[in-house]
Amino acid sequence: MGRSFAALLVLALACGCTVQTADRDGDGKRRLPVRIEVPKRSTPPADDDPKPSATPSTPSAAPAAAVLWSRGDSGRDVRELQARLRQVAWLYDGPTGSYDDLTERAVKGFQGKRGLPRTGRTDTVTWKRLKDMTHEPGKWELYLMGGQPADAPDARCLTGRVLCISKTSRTLRWMIDGRTVTTVPVRFGSVGTPTREGVFSVYWKSRHHVSTLYDSPMPYAMFFSGGQAVHYSADFAAHGYAGGSHGCVNVRDEAAIADLFAQVRNGDKVVVHW
Repeated sequence: MGRSFAALLVLALACGCTVQTADRDGDGKRRLPVRIEVPKRSTPPADDDPKPSATPSTPSAAPAAAVLWSRGDSGRDVRELQARLRQVAWLYDGPTGSYDDLTERAVKGFQGKRGLPRTGRTDTVTWKRLKDMTHEPGKWELYLMGGQPADAPDARCLTGRVLCISKTSRTLRWMIDGRTVTTVPVRFGSVGTPTREGVFSVYWKSRHHVSTLYDSPMPYAMFFSGGQAVHYSADFAAHGYAGGSHGCVNVRDEAAIADLFAQVRNGDKVVVHW
């Protein structure tokens, strides 16, 4: 009997139920039922596999591309943009450093070809794509058609009337008594026919000159050393620094060289320096 009761007690603890013994024992006395209370757990068991959230999280939207440059902007960065657009044949003029209608049209074409929104504005996505397709432009790619800043004038240019010509910055300063009157971009001779350096003077002016040696026009020519002269060049105007002269100093701005031709006199000094 004792073993049976112990077994029932273990079962009761496992099942959480009430255990009753027989109504009467061997001597005929009535016994009360034995109740075993199993305490309830105050907190539910930890859930090792929690249910998913009712509202699944959504990935955050990609940030919008920021606009770097657009029509009306100017500066060195715009010049680089134009130089890179030239490399992929979306722009043929310039670089000018000014974000004009031609630049806007070129950017639109580049964007459309690559599935980007055709805004005409250069944003971060457009700029990265263009940079990945092009190389870092060199100085004379940036200033292919001129517009580069002039360096400081040579000391020999600071007195009198001087055509002060720098091979370093590829510029010509027209100076009177140390004051710069006009500055224009210029182009020089090629490796085989270099422009001579030194101090010279204008000895002959020829408004409608044509070279007898190369059979090429040299309008507004101002000769300073043998057959070398400062003159207007249509080739420089069309192709910029992509070409070169036969030793002359080329000017691409026809209006500027016409004005210069009217001011310069025979005997005025010419300084060609680095």
